[in-house]
Amino acid sequence: MRKVYLAADFGGGSGRIMAGWLEERRIVMEEVHRFGNRQVRLGEHLYWDFPALFEDMKTGLKVAAAKGYDVESIGVDTWGVDFGLIDRDGNLLGNPVCYRDGRTAGVPETVSKIIDPKEHYSTTGIQVMEINTLSQLYSMKGSAQLEAADKLLFMPDLFGYFLTGVPGNEYCIASTSELLDARARNWSWDTIRALGLPERIFGNIVMPGSVRGTLLSDIAMETGLGNVKVVAVGSHDTASAVAALPAIEGDGPVAFLSSGTWSLLGVELAEPLLTEEARLAGFTNEGGVGGRIRFLQNITGLWILQRLMSEWKERGEEISYSELIPAAEKACIESIIPVDDAVFMNPLSMEKALCDYCAATSQAVPQNKAEMARCLFLSLAKRYRDAIAGVNGMLPEPLKRLHIIGGGSQNALLNQMTADALGIPVWAGPVEATAMGNILVQAMAAGEVDGLSGLRDVVRRSVSPKIYEPCKK
Repeated sequence: MRKVYLAADFGGGSGRIMAGWLEERRIVMEEVHRFGNRQVRLGEHLYWDFPALFEDMKTGLKVAAAKGYDVESIGVDTWGVDFGLIDRDGNLLGNPVCYRDGRTAGVPETVSKIIDPKEHYSTTGIQVMEINTLSQLYSMKGSAQLEAADKLLFMPDLFGYFLTGVPGNEYCIASTSELLDARARNWSWDTIRALGLPERIFGNIVMPGSVRGTLLSDIAMETGLGNVKVVAVGSHDTASAVAALPAIEGDGPVAFLSSGTWSLLGVELAEPLLTEEARLAGFTNEGGVGGRIRFLQNITGLWILQRLMSEWKERGEEISYSELIPAAEKACIESIIPVDDAVFMNPLSMEKALCDYCAATSQAVPQNKAEMARCLFLSLAKRYRDAIAGVNGMLPEPLKRLHIIGGGSQNALLNQMTADALGIPVWAGPVEATAMGNILVQAMAAGEVDGLSGLRDVVRRSVSPKIYEPCKK
């Protein structure tokens, strides 16, 4: 009987359980169960509802068991930086706080007075952002919760812990924290000590492809899956997605854009790039599958559009992507917004924030949904061009193509605008890169796939990216 791997893939707005298996060196995938994910404001903070997400995940595992799959293993991937704290008795000390919470305001400025920013980057290689784990933990110093904590578990580690009872911090997700030594691929203890964070909470670093443990007996029985392994995949969702690039090893640095709520744009390198030039340009060095480094910029992506569409729906003006994108293609507006500006982080009204910015900068103010969407797409394409120019300035030769993966790779208008702005071909797909990478790392752990090059060979056999050539001007 064929081996089936289950990917528990959690995004900022939804989660799902995907099943995957290999047939003639190609991957076949099937969605098993999908569920919502939302942020909940309670008192002064914005939380993720972890117990509900865990229950939804178990429901998906039950559905998989009911389908009769012969499940080999389970892998979990999520968004980065957020975490839960566990006490000495193994209990969750509180729902994880969302990275968009305001508790970290001003923390990077305070930290820069304790740790020299240049030295800090030369160790961790991470772009300083208020959302990072470092800032979140520093904001909790002196709190009863941090004092009681025995373990810090990033979101995929947290799911893995309550599935198996085994703690550990997977490398890719830990690398988003701003607390990892990029070269050593282990904790930066000097950073942790300088900030006065409790050393006891930082656990063993687990590499992708390692077995975390097996399902706890009660969960094995409840779900009907039995004694199934849980494998540490590239548990930051972007790490799994980048692993599933249909790239050819030896073709030089692979440029990628993981396009979703966030746009993560960069190249895959063998070793981190920790120069002052990289720091000042806002690049970050995150861990990848096979010990690779994802040298990238975190760019506000389709979050702005998601918020706009949510506002329109609340007003009873819901519009589908299939209607909006063709309308945006016909719109004539050329206004540009700085997508990473704090004003677009989490405004009360994204529509008002966008229009107010255009008015304040003496640009044409969008008058309808199509013009707002076109404004955003043009702005993203320009931001991508700037990021690629920055990368090219630090590489021996310029990049020859860009792979766009994830849900945003379906946006034909944005893909073409990006190819035009960059002046190089854009290869779009696979859409399901994150789940594909998650599943194939599990297959690698089971011996069905031979390393990262073998994984990508399976991807190339399985998908045919759509190619967008830049328009000649």
